[in-house]
Amino acid sequence: MRVILPAGTTETALIDGISAAGASPDLMEHTPSADVEILAYGEPTMAPVTPVSPNGCPTPAAVTRAVREVIDFDVSVVDAGLAQPTGAPAVDLGIEPGADIREPVAVPDARAIFDRAHAYGSSLPDDELLLGETVPGGTTTALGVLTALGEPAGVSSSLPKNPIERKRQVVDEALAASDASAGSFDGRPLEAIRAVGDPVQATVAGIAAGALESGIDVTLAGGTQMVAVATVLRHVGVDAPLSIATTSFVEREQGDRLGEACYRLNCQLTVTDPGFDARDHVSMERYCAGVAKEGVAMGGALSLVPDERMEAVLDRFEAVCGRLGIEDDGGSGSETGNASEPANSTPEDDRAP
Repeated sequence: MRVILPAGTTETALIDGISAAGASPDLMEHTPSADVEILAYGEPTMAPVTPVSPNGCPTPAAVTRAVREVIDFDVSVVDAGLAQPTGAPAVDLGIEPGADIREPVAVPDARAIFDRAHAYGSSLPDDELLLGETVPGGTTTALGVLTALGEPAGVSSSLPKNPIERKRQVVDEALAASDASAGSFDGRPLEAIRAVGDPVQATVAGIAAGALESGIDVTLAGGTQMVAVATVLRHVGVDAPLSIATTSFVEREQGDRLGEACYRLNCQLTVTDPGFDARDHVSMERYCAGVAKEGVAMGGALSLVPDERMEAVLDRFEAVCGRLGIEDDGGSGSETGNASEPANSTPEDDRAP
């Protein structure tokens, strides 16, 4: 099994009230770079921050890394518009960071990104893929694309209280800037991404489309951001079987809406509860409180864990947290920057989904 993690940035994450509280713009753009280093090496190497919320909730990258240390899987990182360099090896598809969706054009080369990602996905030798993402502000751009396509739009958040009305306001402003309205881009998903999306969406959708057309089984590892990607795939004409794997934290917030969206998109849904509520550890308590719910392929990685090995994953998660300087009392042993949205830095949804 290979996990492919496109990582990128969008200036949408800098909008007030969109990213998790306390994250500064200077730190936020380092979050995806730090996430892929944590997944690759177990801790940041080049990135100057560890994505951790002020109250001790680490990025979902720590969970995905814990799974990898228990069951092992291959990882391929794709630079899908990183604003800062990363120390992890990454496939370079020549993708630039996304603009603020309130600008007339958010991703000028969305179609070219999709095409390059499609070629990459179709060249992969694997039988099965898990496709994740890390992009601060990703749930807001997901809401933008869903709204632009005229699809029922509900997205998650890395925050305990989802600022959904603020996100809707931003999306309304974004559509107006593009002389569009809800449903204006029905049947034109790449134009929707160009107007109100982010480069990670075009990358994930392109890789998935190429892989599916080559006969590879694809699971979108994430929550409501991956619902947006699945919607793009269906609108672009991809009708191959598709799966979405997410966490119980997303399902708890979304309720029936998540299952209804997957049913509408003809996607198999897998939800995994990692059992964090059985442990007395600050990081797990924060997840249970809704501080972060998804991101960095967390739900997909957890879905790979046999029931009898989940306790080992929880043990490794505690060890990874210790390695990142996150103490069980909620303190941090190093300067951390809750750069985005997984944990106050979880790419917003995924890092919230």
